[in-house]
Amino acid sequence: MTMLYDLLFHPFVDYGFMRRALAACFALSLGCGPVGVFLMLRRMSLMGDAMSHAILPGAAVAFMLFGLSLWPMTLGGFIAGLLVALLAGLLSRATLLKEDASFAALYLISLAAGVLLISLHGSTIDLMHVLFGNILAAGGEALVMVASIASLTLLLLALIYRPLIMECFDPGFLRSVGGRGAWWHMLFVALVVLNLVAGFQALGTLMALGLMILPAAAANFWSRHIDLSIALSIGIAFASGWIGLLISYHANVPSGPAIVLTAGAFYILSVIIGSHNSLRAKLMRHQHLKA
Repeated sequence: MTMLYDLLFHPFVDYGFMRRALAACFALSLGCGPVGVFLMLRRMSLMGDAMSHAILPGAAVAFMLFGLSLWPMTLGGFIAGLLVALLAGLLSRATLLKEDASFAALYLISLAAGVLLISLHGSTIDLMHVLFGNILAAGGEALVMVASIASLTLLLLALIYRPLIMECFDPGFLRSVGGRGAWWHMLFVALVVLNLVAGFQALGTLMALGLMILPAAAANFWSRHIDLSIALSIGIAFASGWIGLLISYHANVPSGPAIVLTAGAFYILSVIIGSHNSLRAKLMRHQHLKA
């Protein structure tokens, strides 16, 4: 029993930085879990990846002006992410280029520009901090920011839940009844960018999307109901944070990759043994048909 306590709880009881990191993981899970489920429903996971890197130039400009300051980098990243999303939408409407291709092109430009700016005006340590984050260094100000974004996300999703689901499954009907689907789409994109900015502060731009997409993808193999998928996504994201932090502490490895790899392990396990569309479910259905 003592060994189990030392393994699972001792780091969080004895060290304040571990408790703050766990609290940050919980807040990120509350915001990123539901947003990830809707990204999967809308088949926007790759666009989410593009937006996660699109925030980098804004954060880089803020870094040049204010250094590694939390709120300026958050605001800069949010503005850059929204601008890239709007520009990608405008390009897809003004040209024959599809929206996903526009996102891919702008994502590559944004990532390269952000890395160049930080490299020219900072050190290798600064660049690694921005790209990979450090959730173990999360302080009180970062916790307030992440918790505020999670609270705002849950509140707005509760308010737009029904039109957002309708826009996911039948946008034509929503337009026919004057539902203003484009407004719900842009509000959802803003929530995606906002939560990616929160994840960027904790996990870095290269890891921020992991806690949003992997738990949602794993939950997809366990439930066909949106409400339950959201709850499962939040639970898997938090469990990934808890286990990833423990792996980081006991194995002395970077926390961000440990958390995302743990979420990846949940996803692979769900692909194999999940109750819906998993390898096990398909094998059982095949055996049933043969019988």
